[in-house]
Amino acid sequence: MSDSTRIIPVQAGANAPRTDDTVVVEQPLQIRVGPEPFVVTMRTPGHDEELAVGLVFSEGVVTDPDDIVSAKHCLATDDGQRGNVVCVELEAGLSLDTTRDRRNLISSSSCGLCGKVAIDQLFGDIEPLPDGWFVAESLLQPSVERFTENQELFHQTGGLHAAAAFSDAGELICLREDIGRHNAVDKVIGWAILQARWPLDRNFLIVSGRVSFEIVQKALRARIPLIAAISAASSLAVETATAGNQSLIGFLRKGRMTLYCGHRRLRG
Repeated sequence: MSDSTRIIPVQAGANAPRTDDTVVVEQPLQIRVGPEPFVVTMRTPGHDEELAVGLVFSEGVVTDPDDIVSAKHCLATDDGQRGNVVCVELEAGLSLDTTRDRRNLISSSSCGLCGKVAIDQLFGDIEPLPDGWFVAESLLQPSVERFTENQELFHQTGGLHAAAAFSDAGELICLREDIGRHNAVDKVIGWAILQARWPLDRNFLIVSGRVSFEIVQKALRARIPLIAAISAASSLAVETATAGNQSLIGFLRKGRMTLYCGHRRLRG
């Protein structure tokens, strides 16, 4: 049993016998930037360093991934296990702007921008993507099938979201799961930064849930030109993807899709 799942006794009804079931773990993670607390986010344990790096970058605390020196668990529990605190260290001279960057509420596993200090911070100064990159439309259906097949924790619990980066040849290069939609995206972005794979400007992203503004914004910071979702997109997600010169696809399932914007990035 991993840190991400737990076995609990359940019943199919009040008079049914007890059996074991596997559920996803949800725990708080405090992310610190230098010595300063940044946010407490509810997440599924696993790939915590990637989550911290991806969230710090995608939220615009740093605009250059090279400004991130390291990320590591910085507090141990009494039994010596890794605790629920990750410290992100920045280059000398950089620090968290506590009046601008720090969130003032706990971020739930369902909300990517809850607790931002001001509404005008939601729209960062991010350059739109250039033209030129495209992907064959025929790769999308096989990619979403690989995406679904590789959600190992979801198959055990039925309770996680996922995000995955694919190459423009349809190769699955990174898949991460989390109880939070935004956390799964941040883990993929953090992986890319820590593995020196940023920017992801020749990759596309598949996500399991609906696409909201926050997911499009995070993908734009990671320079991802195409986002596809199993579910729908919000109006603000479509507007943001259009402004960022991204392709946005919803309801990517067997034999169907809804292309909201960015048709030039698909080749039939």
